[in-house]
Amino acid sequence: MTIGALDLAILAFYMALMIAVGVWVGRGSKGAKDYLLGARDLPWWALLLSIVATETSTVTFLSTPGIAYGGGLPGTTGDFRFLQLPLGYLIGRIAVVRFLLPLYFRGEVMTAYQVLSQRFGGATRKLASCLFLVTRTLADGLRLYLTALVVQAMLPVSLTEAVLGMGAVTLVYTYFGGMKAVVWTDVLQFVVYMAGAAVALVVLLDGLPQGLDTLLATAQQPERARLFDFSTSLDSEYTFWAGLLGGAVLSFGSHGVDQLIVQRYLAARTQREAARALWTSGVVVLLQFAFFLALGMGLAAFYAQNPPATKFEKSDQVFLDFIVHHTPTGILGLVLGAVFSAAMSTLSSSLNSSASALVNDIVLPLQGRTAEDPRGLRYAKLATLLFGLLQCAVGCSGLGGGAIVSQVLGIASFTTGILLGVYALGIATTRVAQSHALFGLACGLAVDCALKFGLPFSLLAPSSLAWPWYGLVGSVTTFATGLLASFVWKCRA
Repeated sequence: MTIGALDLAILAFYMALMIAVGVWVGRGSKGAKDYLLGARDLPWWALLLSIVATETSTVTFLSTPGIAYGGGLPGTTGDFRFLQLPLGYLIGRIAVVRFLLPLYFRGEVMTAYQVLSQRFGGATRKLASCLFLVTRTLADGLRLYLTALVVQAMLPVSLTEAVLGMGAVTLVYTYFGGMKAVVWTDVLQFVVYMAGAAVALVVLLDGLPQGLDTLLATAQQPERARLFDFSTSLDSEYTFWAGLLGGAVLSFGSHGVDQLIVQRYLAARTQREAARALWTSGVVVLLQFAFFLALGMGLAAFYAQNPPATKFEKSDQVFLDFIVHHTPTGILGLVLGAVFSAAMSTLSSSLNSSASALVNDIVLPLQGRTAEDPRGLRYAKLATLLFGLLQCAVGCSGLGGGAIVSQVLGIASFTTGILLGVYALGIATTRVAQSHALFGLACGLAVDCALKFGLPFSLLAPSSLAWPWYGLVGSVTTFATGLLASFVWKCRA
């Protein structure tokens, strides 16, 4: 199926609106600080919606309903166990408010990793920033890839053309508008993608024999109504312990030491407003995940009575198939606009935060310059272009297989846990010097690589470990080995 003229017009209007809003709100930016942090004058409720929209990419919009449908849980029927993860996310956010947020409001901090420089030195800051840049580019390139699949499903274009088209639209308003454009377009995109998801649910219910009753009957089936899984299996992604512990560590890391989210706090007017935006976002994300899983239950009921022409190979395909083949003209344009909103909200944030990390943590320090240097703004815009091209390259490659939501979250968990361990070393003790912290970071990275790629390092290691545990293992390993190193050899802090 290809998109009709009306739906195409709706999409074109939406894309033009995003560019116009982004350029307009970001006009008159003066210097890198204004461009990258919005002059530190953005309201907490806008930052709240920006945090949620940034977390809600096309992966969330398309892949999460597929998990409830059933394809995201190998060998099992889809259920609600995924909600155990956002429960852990809430705990992680509260920990960030308590332990890490105060660090970012001491002096003029421009990035999350500047705090590491103050404690351990420039080498640790640069390495942490590089880890962020690599994983952010990979994860958001995968998000761009998934959005391109949507474009391919409705337009006669290649994957490369779809990736470049989406990347170009997002890059334009991010390049010209900076942080202000990112946040305010995030607010608009949150409204659009939630409205689109709600409209899709209405259309879905209309296609069921008894509407909402059919959806509820499906969700109440014993094998689908499961919410908690207290098993101790380490290779299962959706157990209570993986969600509570792994989810908490992932959230503590992603919202505590990941520049993508930390940049939102740095743009807040006060620490109190930043804290309010952060913990409230956890509640909104939990409710949002519940809504998308309920949508997945509706899809399971719908396709039980209307089997697809071709069996789904990936869970990501389920909601996409419904949107493209079962949504009426006009409404299709709105729902597809919602898909694009989810994608662009994350991608624009990624470009802006990556530019900030590269310029403030690596480029300017290497040149002996500060954030106030007039060259900072020019460097920030050039860096935005660079990361736009790199993410497009990853998107064109179509890396990986399986449920993309698990790949993306796995990439995030892989490194944020390691960086969290370094932060913990800096906060918990003064005896650890830069060399000790770097040693711990290297050990954490080595252990996570061993777990990820199946390299033997311990007789007790399972044959495979679910991605929610990567963050916990990485942070504990980094902290323990870094602390141990401080007792084995002494060096100047």
